[in-house]
Amino acid sequence: MSGWLLPMAAGLITGVLSGFGIGGGTLLLLYMTAVAGLDQHLAQGINLLYFLPAGLTALPAHVKNGYIQKEALLPAIVSGLVCAAIAAWVATAMDTHILRRCFGAFLALVGLWELMGKRKT
Repeated sequence: MSGWLLPMAAGLITGVLSGFGIGGGTLLLLYMTAVAGLDQHLAQGINLLYFLPAGLTALPAHVKNGYIQKEALLPAIVSGLVCAAIAAWVATAMDTHILRRCFGAFLALVGLWELMGKRKT
């Protein structure tokens, strides 16, 4: 019975973070690969499916509160779709070991950026 508690807690925490718009899916990916032991490619596929309903659920609140800049939508969506397609093609061709290292390096860089970056006042 307790085998579902940790995955449920991970879903709960990453769902809240996704609602805030701060990368719950990235943490879910870490949970799936580091704790649950899933293959990186499988975890990425699950993460993509997780993101769709999580993003759609949080979107109305962000629109209602004026946190969507309509002028930026089309360029962001088009460039995001193109880059996501290219990155997905590259990721599926990469060895899992290399892919995990790239993901880890990305997380380290983002962490350093957040720690060392200047704060806007």
